[in-house]
Amino acid sequence: MPSDSALRIVWIYPDLLSTYGDQGNVLVLEQRAQRRGIATETVHVRSADPVPETGDIYLIGGGEDRPQILAAERLRRDGGLRSAIGRGAAMLAVCAGYQIMGSTFGGEEGQPVDGLGLLDIASSRGPARAVGELVAEVDSALGLPTLTGFENHMGVTRLGPGARPLSRTIKGVGNGDGFEGCYAGHVVGTYLHGPALARNPALADLLLGWIVGELAPLDDTRYEQLRQERLGAVLSA
Repeated sequence: MPSDSALRIVWIYPDLLSTYGDQGNVLVLEQRAQRRGIATETVHVRSADPVPETGDIYLIGGGEDRPQILAAERLRRDGGLRSAIGRGAAMLAVCAGYQIMGSTFGGEEGQPVDGLGLLDIASSRGPARAVGELVAEVDSALGLPTLTGFENHMGVTRLGPGARPLSRTIKGVGNGDGFEGCYAGHVVGTYLHGPALARNPALADLLLGWIVGELAPLDDTRYEQLRQERLGAVLSA
């Protein structure tokens, strides 16, 4: 990203996929960039609007079955997100948005619905809803601390050879196979709400670093105190 331009954050379909406060991920990215003197520009793309191809970091959140299906249909037709990822943009896709990034996901009656194929995953409806706190150890290649968040989904997600598990579950369900989320290139998918980046600021910095390069350190003492309190409460339960 040129030093004289603003970091462009694109929030996809807040009118369809923002059920669990995932827009907080946008706020965290803005704040952590601005605290480092990095200017930001945020674009809210509603479902009737085209997805710009010129963003740096794209975010998409969770939602119910019908909005998820509608979002997938519109994103497939639009093509802007695929073009952006193809040229190296970063992305965080949460819950329903995570499933949309794969080849297929389960519809309202469990029927397979086509996704975007940006991640080598396929999702379907599981036997029971996964609801509750989730704790997971991140793939060591990413150098991130333990993830904490809240999951609320019926998805079972299977990873193909083109995607790596984001983390291994210590507590919770995640993908349903002992792992939570996945990543490939600069695209991260996860079931974590909370919002995910508010509870895991190092994950926000991973996305930022992929675009702007090495980041100046921040004083995250208060963040870490809250993280440790949450982790302690969940793991001791």
